[in-house]
Amino acid sequence: MAIENILMPQLGESVTEGTIEKWLVKPGDTVNKYDSLAEVNTDKVTAEVPSSFTGVIKELIAQEGETLAVGALVCTIETEGGGVAEVAVEAVPAKAEPANEMPAAGSQKPASSLNREKGTAAGRYSPAVLRLSQDNGIDLSLVEGSGKEGRITRKDLLAIIESGNIPTAAAVTTEAPVVETAAPTSVTQTAPAPKAAEPANVPVAVGDIEIPVTGVRRAIASNMLRSKHEAPHAWMMIEVDVTSLVQYRDSLKNDFKKKEGFNLTYFAFFVKAVSQALKEFPMMNSMWAGDKIIQKKDINISIAVATEDSLYVPVINNADEKTIKGIGRDIQELAGKVRSGKLKSSEMQGGTFTVNNTGSFGSVQSMGIINHPQAAILQVESIVKRPVVMDGGMIGVRDMVNLCLSLDHRVLDGLVCGQFLARVKAILENVTAENTSIY
Repeated sequence: MAIENILMPQLGESVTEGTIEKWLVKPGDTVNKYDSLAEVNTDKVTAEVPSSFTGVIKELIAQEGETLAVGALVCTIETEGGGVAEVAVEAVPAKAEPANEMPAAGSQKPASSLNREKGTAAGRYSPAVLRLSQDNGIDLSLVEGSGKEGRITRKDLLAIIESGNIPTAAAVTTEAPVVETAAPTSVTQTAPAPKAAEPANVPVAVGDIEIPVTGVRRAIASNMLRSKHEAPHAWMMIEVDVTSLVQYRDSLKNDFKKKEGFNLTYFAFFVKAVSQALKEFPMMNSMWAGDKIIQKKDINISIAVATEDSLYVPVINNADEKTIKGIGRDIQELAGKVRSGKLKSSEMQGGTFTVNNTGSFGSVQSMGIINHPQAAILQVESIVKRPVVMDGGMIGVRDMVNLCLSLDHRVLDGLVCGQFLARVKAILENVTAENTSIY
C-alpha cells in the first residue's frame, strides 16, 4: 500500500488559491480515479476536485471553509502498490520566502515567534495571506487564525480589512516615575496587541431571515473588495443618441429571430462598438501588473450575467473579429450556460475589458466596480425616449442612452478614456441599414 497526496489544483490561469466549500467524501470511503472529492470555490469559478488515484480516503487535511494556495495539500489517499510510503500530512501552504518572515515595523518580537507561542505553524502563510497582509499593512503576529492549528486564512484578513480595524504593532516608550529609588529608570513597554476584528454583530430580530453566504457569493465579495482596495477608481459618462440603431434593430428583429433562432438584442450592437473602439484605442485594453502595464493583444469582452444569488462574468473571445450576429449568439449561449449551471471555468478566463448591461434592469446611471485585473468596465444603461435639442434648435423625441465608464487611474487617464467614449458614441450614432451589417 502507498499513501498519495491530493493537492489544491490550478482552476484558472490567474487563480492562486481556492476555498474548500464542501467535502464529498470522508475518511474510509473508496474512490476511483477522476471521482469528485470536494467542491472548491475561487474568485472565478466553482469546481470539483477530482481524485488522481483509485484507493481509500486516508485523511482530510483541509477543513470546509478553509482557503488554501494552489499546490497545498488537501487530503491523502491510500492506494494499491509498492511499499508503504510515509507522507507528511500537515496542511502547510506554499512555503513563505524568508523575507516574508521579518518582524513588522515597530514590533518587539517577530511575527513567527508569537505564532509559535499560540501553537501555530510558525511563519507558514499562504501566498495570498502574505500578499493581503503586505498590501494592507497587517501585522500577522497580531491576528488570530481560524484555520487548522490556528493558521491564518485569507478569510480572516478580509474580515479585518472590511472592519477597517487594521492590527499593527506599536512600541511605547515611557519614563517611569521617580519613587524612592537611587535613580529613575527608563522602561520600554509593548502596547497590548489589539484583537483581530470580529464580523459585524448585527442583531437578529423576530421575523429577520439569516441567509448563509455561499462560496460563490464569498468569492464575488473577495474580488470586489480587492478591486476597490487596489484600483483607484475614476468615473466618466457620455450620452449617446441611438435612435437610428433602435430603428434598424427593430426593423430586423422578427426576421432575424425566425432565421437564426435567437433574439437580436441591442446589447450585441454595444459590445461590437466597444470591441471596435478598443482596437483603435488599445490602451483601454490593458492591465496593471505592479512594475509595468500589460497592453493585451486579444480583445476579449467579459459580460456580466446574474443569477438569483450570484454574478458570473463569461468571456466573448476575439470580439473584434466577430459580427454582430456572432456576438449575439455568444451572448445567448453564455447566458444560457450560466443560468443552467453548465458554464465552464475556461469560459470565464482571459477577459480584457468588461461590458455590463445594467440597462436591462432599467438603470439609467451607475458606477461599476472594475473586474480585477482589468483596467475598465463600461455600464450600458437603459435606452429611454427623451426630448432633445437637435441641430437648428428644433426639439425632438430621441432614443438616448448613457454609457458609464469606471477606470483604473493607475493605468488610464481622462484623455484616452474621453477619446474612447467619443469613438464608441460615434460608432453607435452611425448605425444604419446603409452602413451597418449584422452578418
